[in-house]
Amino acid sequence: MMKDFTVYYNFRLPDGSETGFHLRLDPETLELRGGTPAVRPDWTNLDFHQCPNCPLNVEEHPHCPLALRLVNLVQRFDGLLSHEKVDLEVVTEERTITQQTTAQKGISSLMGLVIAASGCPHTALFRPMARFHLPLASNEETVYRATSMYLLAQYFLKKEAAPSDPGLDGLTRIYDNMQIINVAIAERLRAATTTDSSVNAIVVLDVYAKTAELVIGGSLERIRYIFAPYFQNPPTGS
Repeated sequence: MMKDFTVYYNFRLPDGSETGFHLRLDPETLELRGGTPAVRPDWTNLDFHQCPNCPLNVEEHPHCPLALRLVNLVQRFDGLLSHEKVDLEVVTEERTITQQTTAQKGISSLMGLVIAASGCPHTALFRPMARFHLPLASNEETVYRATSMYLLAQYFLKKEAAPSDPGLDGLTRIYDNMQIINVAIAERLRAATTTDSSVNAIVVLDVYAKTAELVIGGSLERIRYIFAPYFQNPPTGS
């Protein structure tokens, strides 16, 4: 039996206190285990600022699965301002990453992982990136990882004789959906918080989504140069 994939985020806050998040992902589904609160605030109700593209209904899903996964995170960071400095440590089996950053960037990195593994049907498409989580990834790293993930998914679809997308049109649509979700989640968080750190963390994610869509929808030529060896000495298939 495969063991859970685990990621530990620890924040040292400006007042010297620490708060940690131990995330466990199911090794097969890559969905988060546990983490849903016993008391579910009104802002987690599915029909509270429900995403216009949401495929769920209130009868079967009274609460937004993504919002539920954010409750503990949002409550612990309420009162923290987005520009305040935090010392962040992220621990996985493979490595430990430490960095001083702003609250909004640290929370955004954690939120990105939680959102992908939350159980939301739209964000489930990002679960491969959750499995190979890269904390505090830059815009360029995010674009590279997202396009690589999407094209590898098309490879597996083609092997199964399922419809596949040899280009990146589908990835652009995925990011279109993410921008819609980001707007709706930001509205939920405005109702849930008194300070801006969690809301601005979503804004950071939305900037990444817009940047990725712009690059993918336009041209990836800016990173073509790193593949020069493939053009100079093309590998041949069997």
